[in-house]
Amino acid sequence: MENQFDYIDRQILSKLRDDARKAFSQIAEELNVSNSLIHQRIKKLTAEGVIKNAEFVLDEKKLGYKTKSYTGIRLREARFAKEVMRELEKIDEIVECNFVSGSYAIFILTYTRDNEHLQKVLYDKVHLINGVAGTDSFICFDTCFKRNSLIR
Repeated sequence: MENQFDYIDRQILSKLRDDARKAFSQIAEELNVSNSLIHQRIKKLTAEGVIKNAEFVLDEKKLGYKTKSYTGIRLREARFAKEVMRELEKIDEIVECNFVSGSYAIFILTYTRDNEHLQKVLYDKVHLINGVAGTDSFICFDTCFKRNSLIR
């Protein structure tokens, strides 16, 4: 996939990954290219679906969500997967849901105020979804780094 991007595309994506609010004119200046070239390339990358959106990154701890947890969900049967994922999307504390291989069918990322809040989310919401057979949770002590893309 990387071969479809030239040097300019990769540099633009790298600069946007570091700061999605960076002015196009500043990117053009840093790359020593025209402002219109940056606009054209970003428009092309957006049209191709490479750039989906620019978003703010929230600090969950500062918002009062001190417990970050990854939870593996086992299903009673594989046929429940889509229905379970639709129901998981309705739970505000779940910020990411992945359909995976292995012992679990689904892996979710949750942010809760504390462990008691996590317990309530799991037992009062997730476990009540039709098709969920069980869960195993893994508390995240700290996030060492996080990347938005592989472009360098």
